Amino acid sequence: MLALANFFEAIRGFIELGGNVLWAIMAVLLVMWTLILERFWFFFRVLPVRRDAILEEWRSREDNRSWYAGRIKEEMVSGLSLEMRANVRTIQTLIAVCPLLGLLGTVTGMVAVFDVMAFFGTGNARAMAAGVSQATIPTMAGMVAALSGLYFGSYLERKADVEAERLEDLLRYE
Repeated sequence: MLALANFFEAIRGFIELGGNVLWAIMAVLLVMWTLILERFWFFFRVLPVRRDAILEEWRSREDNRSWYAGRIKEEMVSGLSLEMRANVRTIQTLIAVCPLLGLLGTVTGMVAVFDVMAFFGTGNARAMAAGVSQATIPTMAGMVAALSGLYFGSYLERKADVEAERLEDLLRYE
């Protein structure tokens, strides 16, 4: 229990050093990772069941070769493809927003440095340190947040493409 309290204390201290923009980065990061985990749940738990249902529905049809059957097959693949791509663009957008929020933190930190310089002049390095910290920590946090989701965002997009092609192939050879 003490370790958890120390963990939260360290996070609070980090956010105090970086300024209020870190709260926004943390919120975006939380939403982004919630959506990433939801997509993984879909691909590994929900998709196999949905794919089997579509295959069973296709096999139970009497007509699989006509032009109309081809359009029905396209609709089945397209519908599941849309389900697979749900929230992937949102994840990619959140990945792109993280560095921008870091840049916002840089600007607000520099404004704090300039305020200190206007009040004390350039001779008080200790007073400027808080502003410099507010300028650099959000930039780092925004980049780390974006990098943490970058691989998974592109993986999920590729996974959706591959699974759509796989379903199309399965329906073609049925």
